[in-house]
Parts: sequence; structure tokens; C-alpha cells
Amino acid sequence: MTDLSGHRALVTGGARGIGRAVADRLAADGARVAVVDVDLDPDDPPPHPALAADVADAAALAAAVADAADALGGLSILVNNAGFGAAKPLDRYSDDEWARLVGVNLTGVWHGIRAAVPLLRASAAAGVSAAVVNIAGTVASRPTRGEGPYAAAKAGVVALTRTAALEYAPDVRVNAVSPGYVATRLTRAVVDDDRLRRRVEGRIPLGRIGAVGDVAGVVAFLCSADAAYLTGQDLIVDGGSTLPSHQSDELLKGLLDAWR
Repeated sequence: MTDLSGHRALVTGGARGIGRAVADRLAADGARVAVVDVDLDPDDPPPHPALAADVADAAALAAAVADAADALGGLSILVNNAGFGAAKPLDRYSDDEWARLVGVNLTGVWHGIRAAVPLLRASAAAGVSAAVVNIAGTVASRPTRGEGPYAAAKAGVVALTRTAALEYAPDVRVNAVSPGYVATRLTRAVVDDDRLRRRVEGRIPLGRIGAVGDVAGVVAFLCSADAAYLTGQDLIVDGGSTLPSHQSDELLKGLLDAWR
């Protein structure tokens, strides 16, 4: 566990999935935590102060960030996690679908940074280290068919992370985390199907689909003093799945297996 005592953290998209796991982990490590989500389920509320806002709506998110800081007594950590994906051929996306995917996954990150930076800088000035972690994705560098707008947005998140790291140093550290295949409600159709799951896991060097806690632990590390000399980085959390070369890896794996 990391030590985040004295920190005040806001997690967007924090009502479920990876975002909720991140919020829970930061709280377990000692931070005071609030979450923002566009869809708060009254039957399954997060165990943290929760505000309803769409990250693509700049004014709504700015108000939520301000309200969260008021409730927590400041802000020293921002995790831009909110996002969603879709799958269809690139030429079949409508203008509205493209705009929505980019608006949430990329512009929403910018909205969060813009609203939070004055508060984060105030924490830094008061002696509390400040950090931003943006959730990108392996599609930023290894795109998959059907996810063009989502992949483009996530690549933009990585670029935005590095720009923000330069602009806000030394007061605020800014890093990204790129999850690979993680078990969430969005991947349940594969995770719950033994055949499909084995097929996916067979291509992951660590032999399993990721858990939300795998991502949350890396986010907590990036927010902690253990990562005090780390900024502008994109940490890939994918069990090694983006390592193999599809041109030759299967052939060479077969040859090497003969030596086992």
C-alpha cells in the first residue's frame, strides 16, 4: 500500500469499473476522495462523496471540481478516468458519434486539467505534492479495428499528458496509465465466456485478463511520494500483451516450446 495521508483526490468516472477501484484504492491509502460521474446509480452509490457531471460539459465539470474541493478541503490529486468506447468501421461513424467520443475521452481530460490546476497548484504551494493521472489506453499506440475515434482520443490523452507535465512542472506531476484488457462490465461478454476468455488470455504473457485493482495500484503509485521523480510518462498496464510481434511471435513460440 502507498501512503496518501493528507491528500484530497477527485476521480472522474468514479462510480464503477476502473474509476471506482481507483477511488477505493486512494481512500484505502489514506486520501480523502470524491468522485464525478455522468451516471450515478442510486442502487449502487460509491462510498465517497459523488457529484453528477458530464466531463464533456466544461461548465458542469468545473462546477463539480470546485464543489469537490470545497467538500474535501482542497485538491491535490486528479484522476481523469471518465471515458467510453464504441466499435464500427471508421467511415460508419457519424459526426455526432465522433464528436461525443472525442469530447468525453480527450476534451473531457482537458476540461478536468483546466479546472483543477489552480487548486492543485495551491496544494503544492501549501507543501502537499500535487499529481494528475490520466487514463489513456493501449489503443493509443496499438489501435484495433473499429475503435478509430476512441484510439485517436486516447493517443491525444498521452500527448496532452506530456504537454501538461512540461507546463505545470515542478508544481504538479502529470502522468498517464494505459490499461490493456481489464475485466469490467464493458468486457463481461468476453470475461464470462470461457472460450473467448481463454483465447484472450492465451495472447497475454502473464496469462490472465487484468483486474481493476491492477490499474488502481499503478494509479496510487503515481500519486504517491514513491513516484516523486516521475512525470510525463505513460505506464502500460497490460500483462505484457502489447509486447509480442504478430509477424513472428507465434512461429517462434512454437519453436521454443519444442525445447521445453
